[in-house]
Amino acid sequence: MASGVASVWVPVDDMERAVRFYGETLGLSVSSTSPVWSEIDADGLMIGLNAREGTARRADGGAVVSFQPDGGIEEEVERLQRAGVEFTGGISDHEWGRIAPFKDSEGNDLQFYAPPA
Repeated sequence: MASGVASVWVPVDDMERAVRFYGETLGLSVSSTSPVWSEIDADGLMIGLNAREGTARRADGGAVVSFQPDGGIEEEVERLQRAGVEFTGGISDHEWGRIAPFKDSEGNDLQFYAPPA
């Protein structure tokens, strides 16, 4: 039985670029860095940036990491768009909440999530 999420591993092609994206662009705390593994603290959840080892670049599929925006979802989308972040769709409303999908610097799928009002 799983009791929670210990960490999320995200494959990256360019470690320096990925650390800048998660640390500077998203504003998360960078815990440690190396050329093959870096750790990001996302409010107590460790995101491990794992250097790819000969895998296909930017392959589709896999996990999606969801972030809770500090402010409103619209404001965070606008802030990241100004920073050059690629959004793959607009904000969509669902009975279970709102999402805004985007890509990290390495082409991985991320999204903002806001619970229903």
